[in-house]
Amino acid sequence: MPSLGGRDPFAFALGSFVLILQTEGTMESACRYAIALIIFAFAPSVFAAELPKEGNFDYTACWSGTSSTISFSKTHTARSYEHTGSIRSNPPGGIFDKDTFRCVGMNASLGGKNTGTTVCESIDRDGDKRLSYFSTAEGKVTRESVAGTGKYDGMVVSATVQPLGPFPVIKEGTFQDCNHQTGTYKLK
Repeated sequence: MPSLGGRDPFAFALGSFVLILQTEGTMESACRYAIALIIFAFAPSVFAAELPKEGNFDYTACWSGTSSTISFSKTHTARSYEHTGSIRSNPPGGIFDKDTFRCVGMNASLGGKNTGTTVCESIDRDGDKRLSYFSTAEGKVTRESVAGTGKYDGMVVSATVQPLGPFPVIKEGTFQDCNHQTGTYKLK
């Protein structure tokens, strides 16, 4: 979508419509532009393609959150955290594009053995949700789809997760990070 300088696209279109009415002034022009405005405002939902029952996905997820850390020693630490973020698919418009999510989890490094678990809830533009479980061991991240609502009920996902961070800490007790996920999905 073209940049409108931070303005709401609907408000911009409505403002343009009012400006056209003021300069054109005829009832015929008003009707023509009113119909164009209605088509412009509702076309994305009318022409949206139905999601294929199965396919591939490729997206980058980025997030920011807060954490609480136990630093028992140099070899024994633990951290709990909560973060929220968003997803952008590659190319834009793919499955999961512009979904948002929140996660809670815990990581531990105990005598050189690193482990971690995270549970994430995501929601799409239609209000349909997914619940995912991530586990980390030996530097490898595994993802499991736990449950879904709406179109995601019964969805099966196979994914590869590639961490993209770490990123610098901007404020003590916070963190920012991203990952790249690719894989396949199959809807019920």
